[in-house]
Amino acid sequence: MRQACRNNSTIFGLSSGFGKCGVAVIRVSGSASRAIIHKKTRLKQCPEPRRALLTKIFHGSTKEMIDRGLLLWFPGPNSFTGEDTIEFHVHGGSAIVSAMYDSLATFPDTRVAEPGEFTKRAFFAGKMDLTEVEGLADLIHAETEAQRKQALRQANGQLSCFYNEMRTQLVNAIASIEAYIDFSEDQDVDDGVLSVAVQKIETVIEELEVHLNDNRRGERLRNGVRTAIVGAPNVGKSSLINLLSQRNVSIVTSIAGTTRDIVESHYDIGGYPVILADTAGLRANTDDVVESEGIARARTYVEGADLLLLVVDASRIESVDRTDTFIAEYIQALGIEERMIPHTLIILNKCDLLDNITLERLKNNSTFSCLSCENKAGLPELMERIKTRLEQLCGNPEVESPTISQERHRFHLKQCLTYLERFRDYFHETSATDRDLAIVTHHLRNAVRCIGKITGTVETEEILDVIFSTFCIGK
Repeated sequence: MRQACRNNSTIFGLSSGFGKCGVAVIRVSGSASRAIIHKKTRLKQCPEPRRALLTKIFHGSTKEMIDRGLLLWFPGPNSFTGEDTIEFHVHGGSAIVSAMYDSLATFPDTRVAEPGEFTKRAFFAGKMDLTEVEGLADLIHAETEAQRKQALRQANGQLSCFYNEMRTQLVNAIASIEAYIDFSEDQDVDDGVLSVAVQKIETVIEELEVHLNDNRRGERLRNGVRTAIVGAPNVGKSSLINLLSQRNVSIVTSIAGTTRDIVESHYDIGGYPVILADTAGLRANTDDVVESEGIARARTYVEGADLLLLVVDASRIESVDRTDTFIAEYIQALGIEERMIPHTLIILNKCDLLDNITLERLKNNSTFSCLSCENKAGLPELMERIKTRLEQLCGNPEVESPTISQERHRFHLKQCLTYLERFRDYFHETSATDRDLAIVTHHLRNAVRCIGKITGTVETEEILDVIFSTFCIGK
């Protein structure tokens, strides 16, 4: 059980979102919940826990009837917050919600909840740790199926279990080392205990290294895959982003250099979140100052992109046999760095301008995709290739071990690994007679604290404020 919530006020908030709707859910949590039930429903006893009751709902002060709706009663500690909790399910008109707010505010020491305060109380009550809290926030904000699956696994505690098991191994290792320090001279603890403890630490180091060496798949899935559409001027980049987005995101003309700035569009491809960016056409020389700035911004965006969609004008390929050479020269002329080539999908656009024999020969080459933005030929095949690449970049949250989804986690895990490596290096590089285990074990304690900062075992007020501020009022 963590420390009690610092504010004992009873709180209430709209949990179903704002705006007119069929049903509005108003949640109440705190010690005044029982009094609120009796006064607002005129029931002499609280209803059966966790079972909906249709009842009249009255104003706490004016005694007027507000609505007829459902009441759910969750007595603490068996509730989301660990406190006595009520849910009123009323009609979703703004006047009804306002009347409910006005009525609840008349009860002593009762106020509107702050953003994320219900979840914060759940955290302080020990109902969830910080990784589960963050998973819940990600679940609320998930826009694609893969994001939902990753967030659900984290909200359900799978990442928490992984970190807690790691922490338990370290705590046990510390206990064994301290027992060795205290009792080895009395022969009650032999050297085998120390060896087992050190082996546990080596195992945790290996697990951490594998966990950190994930190519940032979880963070990329959470935040979206930054995908830049690049190529020379007038090859069909803007047509491609419009085609993939299924709306007119960019202006399309026959004039080269129409796109001058980065034009982003968020898209769901196969359940994966993608941030598509149309960029200015890349070329070495231009007299247009604005276009030059656009090209500079495009190159900067490409440097931070996760995936490149390189668009090539297929009609400019003079010989099918020289296609690979043409593309290699094209990439070099655009100034795309070699390190980005493995993260690039090559798209031959304007294939509707080719004759059937040439097109069929090009389709036999698996290193690129043939497409016509004009008539959408080749689009299904391209989408499948993009989806496959996205799965490689983001992983499959259904079958893989929980991955790091927050930069905050990665920071503390790297610190944890550093402390463990310091202990390991000291232990192996120092002779048994010269080791001062009592001092060096502080590296292990610091490693345990790093994991505690991830799960919330070690509380930092600034961290809590940032995390809970991402929630809405009623959550």
